[in-house]
Amino acid sequence: MAAFWVLIGHALLLTGWRVPIASQPDLGVDLFIMLSGFLMVFHYQSQDWSDRGTALSFWTRRFFRIAPLYYVALAAAVILGAYLYDARQTIDALRGARPQEAIRYIDGSLQNVLLHVSFLFGFLPSYAFRTPLPDWSLGLEMQFYLLFPLMMLAVHRFGWARAAAAIVGIGLLGAATLRFFHVAFPMPSLLALKMHVFMCGMLCAASLKADRRFAAIALVASIFLIAIPVGSGGRPLEKTAIREIMVVGFFALILHDRVGGRLGSLLKRAATLLGSPPFHWAGELSYSVYLMHLLIMIPVAAQVWTAYGSSLAAPWRFAMVIAIVAPVTYLLSFLTFTQIEKRGNRIGASVLKSLGVRARERTLSPAEKIAAP
Repeated sequence: MAAFWVLIGHALLLTGWRVPIASQPDLGVDLFIMLSGFLMVFHYQSQDWSDRGTALSFWTRRFFRIAPLYYVALAAAVILGAYLYDARQTIDALRGARPQEAIRYIDGSLQNVLLHVSFLFGFLPSYAFRTPLPDWSLGLEMQFYLLFPLMMLAVHRFGWARAAAAIVGIGLLGAATLRFFHVAFPMPSLLALKMHVFMCGMLCAASLKADRRFAAIALVASIFLIAIPVGSGGRPLEKTAIREIMVVGFFALILHDRVGGRLGSLLKRAATLLGSPPFHWAGELSYSVYLMHLLIMIPVAAQVWTAYGSSLAAPWRFAMVIAIVAPVTYLLSFLTFTQIEKRGNRIGASVLKSLGVRARERTLSPAEKIAAP
C-alpha cells in the first residue's frame, strides 16, 4: 500500500491533478520508513548483538536484499537519463511547472555512479537527489542498517526508554547542527532527518514483547515523535495530521489483540485482510514498484501530455497514465522480484554460509520469557 501510494502520488504530480493526501507521495515514504524500523526490530530483537557474527549477518543480508535490484535500476537510469530528462521537460513545459535541474537526470559521471553504488550519496546534499530514481531513501535506509546493530546494543544495555531517547536525541542534534551551518538537503536523505520516524516503527515492534503499559508509552512517544518538524517538507500542519493518523493506525493494526471489544474485532479483520495472499504479494513486489515506476511513468506521462495537452482534463490524464503504468510496473516488478531480488537473497545466504557466519540468539531473561508471545 505504501508503494502504491508513492506510485499514485507521482502520477498525480506528473499529470497535474491534485488530490488531498494522495498527492503527497513523501507520506508513503514515511510509512515505508516506519515499516523498516518495525521489521528490523521485529526480526532481530531476539539476537545477540554483542556477537560480531550477528552484525555481519545482518549487514550482509540487508546489502544483498537492497543492492542487486538497485544496481540494475541505477544502470537503466544512467543509460536512459537523457531520454527521461527530455520527457520530463515536455511534462513540465505543458504543465507550466518549474523545469527540473538537468544534472539530476544526465549526470553519468564516474563520481556520481560510484557514490550511488557505494550508497554514500545520501551523506552529500549535492548528490543526494541526482538520478531519475526515487533512490534518496535508499541511501537513508543503508545508513539506518549501518547503525542498527549499535542501536540494538544500546537497547539491550540501557533499555528501550533511555536508548530510544538517546538515539532520537542524537539525530535531532545532528539535524539542528545542519540547520545551524545552513546545510540543506534537497530530500531528507540523511539519517538524522528521519531517525525519529524510524523510531516510531521500532517502538511498535518492541511493544509486541512488552506489557500494555510499555505499549501505551510507546504509542504516546511515537505520536510525539512523528510530529517533530524535521525532514517533513511543506504543508506542515496537514502532513503532521496525516502522520499522526498513520502512527495510531500502525500501532492499532499491529497490537489489535490488545484493543478488545468491537473495535479490536474490526482491527483484527483488517489485519487479517492485510496479511492475505494478494497483499502479501503486493508487499513482495513493493520494493521494485517503488524503485522502478518512474522509469516507466515519466515517458508515458510525456506521451499523454504531448498527445492531448490541456484539452484532456487532469483526472482523465491521470486515469490514462495509471491504466498504462500500473500493470506494466507490477509485471516488471514480478519479473525483477523473481529473477533479481530472490537471487540476491540466495547469494547473500551463500556468502554467509561460505564465511561460516550466523547470527547468535540472545538468551532471554525470565521476565522476557514471560512477556514473549
